Amino acid sequence: MAIVITVRDSSGVKLAALATGFVMASLDVTVVNVAGTAIQQELGASLTELTWIVDGYVLVFASLLMLAGGLANRLGARTVYLAGMAVFFVASLACALAPTAGVLIAARLVQGAGAALFMPSSLSLLVFSFPETRERTRMLGLWSAIVATSAALGPTLGGLLVSAFSWQGIFLLNLPIGVLGILLTRWCIAPVEGRRIRLAVPGHVLWIVALAALSYALIEGPRLGWMARPLLVAYVVLGVTAAVLVVRERRADHLVMPWNLFRGAGFTGANLVGFSFNFAVYGSMFMLSLYFQRARGADPFAAGLMLLPMTIWFPLGNLVYSRVSGRVPNGILLTVFLLVAGIASLTMVGVSTSTPYWVLAVAVAVANIGAGIISPGMTAALVEFAGVGHANVAGAVLNANRQIGTLVGVAAMSVVLGTITDWDRGPGVSFLLLGVAYLAGAAGAWWLIARSERGRARNVRR
Repeated sequence: MAIVITVRDSSGVKLAALATGFVMASLDVTVVNVAGTAIQQELGASLTELTWIVDGYVLVFASLLMLAGGLANRLGARTVYLAGMAVFFVASLACALAPTAGVLIAARLVQGAGAALFMPSSLSLLVFSFPETRERTRMLGLWSAIVATSAALGPTLGGLLVSAFSWQGIFLLNLPIGVLGILLTRWCIAPVEGRRIRLAVPGHVLWIVALAALSYALIEGPRLGWMARPLLVAYVVLGVTAAVLVVRERRADHLVMPWNLFRGAGFTGANLVGFSFNFAVYGSMFMLSLYFQRARGADPFAAGLMLLPMTIWFPLGNLVYSRVSGRVPNGILLTVFLLVAGIASLTMVGVSTSTPYWVLAVAVAVANIGAGIISPGMTAALVEFAGVGHANVAGAVLNANRQIGTLVGVAAMSVVLGTITDWDRGPGVSFLLLGVAYLAGAAGAWWLIARSERGRARNVRR
């Protein structure tokens, strides 16, 4: 019995239980990128449909994160986490069995709903499972390292699975991971009691409609034309719902988002960094996966291997963060590495099909070298400025902003590649956008997070 208690109380087992959800969610973005060409060939999907397969998942994910954070507060974080894992498991099986691109898109939407349920609950359970600040910071770094490793190996693993089992293999991979996560969570994660809070359902509906209209406009614009009637309708819907949402949030007692937290510059900065970082990282993966396969003729496995030197830095950076986070403020770390990533991306504005692979690999590797530090750094900054009591909602806000960044980043790359079909010009324009996103994140990290940390340090000395 003593051995069982020791194992069940193990930090490593708890960490594994809470990381499985994030691992599945991360894998499902990166592996689908590499499988895109195979999905297009076998299901006859267009570039627009491929973008929906990637972004449809992210759309529902981002749309429901705030509602899921409220559900976690009301029903209990562990209950919502397990429900999300179960939904994701079933949807992954449906994806693998999808006979058409339309069915696959629909199954991906359900996957996004499952991911939205377990994402904020995962962060909340991590915070409650490790209440001591130093241990929690270390676990955040290791947790991010596990997730980053899955994201880094995702393209290569996806290429291997596509080569061995076709594109269905990338979704079947979620099944054993999901079962393991559900069993470990039920075994070693203590329930967190819910609170009777009222959910802002009308506001969440407006939020979902606004994001759906934005996604439709960005994804369908290159195919239909930016002034086509359906696009004009989408613009009107986006404008009206956004305006109504703003008015409602100013008057309602129960809000979609905790706007009072944004009064803190550090909290705002962490969310700005999250949006910019995901825009650039996942936008670049989507673009490069297509570039290697279409412009350079690589098969999925070769494309995954070509991406590996560019993504392997994710987990290495996480391990570095766990060692330096106590000595260097998060604001400084975020500023430096986002600045480096922005400059490295801008050096590739002139990339073409004749650019040597090693030049591109080095530039993108330098851009990604700090990615494993940026991700846990922004999360730690968010928790620091929001406080443990707001962990559920703060985690949902950050993840929502990050997923909106992914949504817009992938859609932006699709717009560029759909508009500029010349592979000697399109990727260069894409790198310009990626560089600007990184530099915007660096400015936010320095001006909002680093300054707030310095202010807090001065107050402590007084």
